[in-house]
Amino acid sequence: MLKFDLLQTDPDSHARRGRLTLNHGVVETPIFMPVGTYGTVKGVMPSSLEDMGAQIILGNTFHLWMRPGLDVMAQFGGLHQFEKWNKPILTDSGGFQVWSLGEMRKITEEGVKFSSPVNGDKLFLTPEISMQIQTILNSDIVMQFDECTPYISVEPKTKGQLTTEAEARSSMELSLRWAKRCKTEFAKLENPNALFGIVQGGMFESLRQESLEQLVAMDFPGYAVGGVSVGEPKDEMLRIMAHTPHRLPADKPRYLMGVGTPEDLVAGVAQGVDMFDCVMPTRNARNGHLFTRFGDLKIRNARHKIDESPLDSTCTCYACQGSTLANGTVSGGFSRAYLHHLDRCGEMLGPMLASIHNLHYFLNLMREVREALDAGQFGPFVKQFHVDRARGV
Repeated sequence: MLKFDLLQTDPDSHARRGRLTLNHGVVETPIFMPVGTYGTVKGVMPSSLEDMGAQIILGNTFHLWMRPGLDVMAQFGGLHQFEKWNKPILTDSGGFQVWSLGEMRKITEEGVKFSSPVNGDKLFLTPEISMQIQTILNSDIVMQFDECTPYISVEPKTKGQLTTEAEARSSMELSLRWAKRCKTEFAKLENPNALFGIVQGGMFESLRQESLEQLVAMDFPGYAVGGVSVGEPKDEMLRIMAHTPHRLPADKPRYLMGVGTPEDLVAGVAQGVDMFDCVMPTRNARNGHLFTRFGDLKIRNARHKIDESPLDSTCTCYACQGSTLANGTVSGGFSRAYLHHLDRCGEMLGPMLASIHNLHYFLNLMREVREALDAGQFGPFVKQFHVDRARGV
């Protein structure tokens, strides 16, 4: 089940406004998707995600396979009921996590052998098994099992060297063969959700184009651009971002995996991307790094010790402005000084509030992008966005 409606396009860029209908609800695009690796967005209540406008979140096939395991997932009928999230969920195939294991895994044509990072068990993950796991998870969007082509080789013989075009081609072609196997298994399982193909090819535009064309010929319901934000310099990532997304079919959703900063998101939209995910909002929050309309803020800096102002005076999140309770009083709306204090003391409320703020900022940014596209004002919006972000906090 996937329906994609293209509602608006920007005449001066590849930006587009869309609507994605999935089994568990409607997603307005462009959209940022909070990452909930283990069935939870770290430090954030599901009700807070609802309040800040999250429309779709991620789960991770690899980690949920490790813990709590497929027997538990099957008992609950999938991830939605297990984590009590009634909106759409996208699950990563496990390919990126396998890639990150480095020398702990062995890739063959059939699949990947590796030792469990949880208990050391010998495990084998194949395209078919990935499809089977994701069917049990019942995620609205299923990702094909692929090999994430690294920027720096992790193979024993070439470790530490730039991945060559020949290595990138071999990896890309393996992912294409796995894509066919995923599609066959997905159909065999009669999974009622949607399967996305993933464009690979490293930093080589010709390989990206070849991967794209072969995946489009397989006719997936949607497509992702993988293998970016894997250690390459920013200008290399932007080069691939400028090449690939807008060449994907206009009538299907486009997903840029694992990206990125607010500037990356706006640049990605301009290149035709509809969907983004990244751990940056929550990971940075746990390290005292806050995103605001007027630039980034390091809450650990001593200058915030007595600062009574909120993180961002224009932000309407619980951390910045609070919320009105039933009795008319306001709960929340905290100062930079208080958040600085929580961080210095190691209090868990600190990263919780910071995560709420960062996710709210990313989701609100995408809402403003959609509104600008609806109004035919994307170009002026982008200019003002950069002016505001450069102003500083």
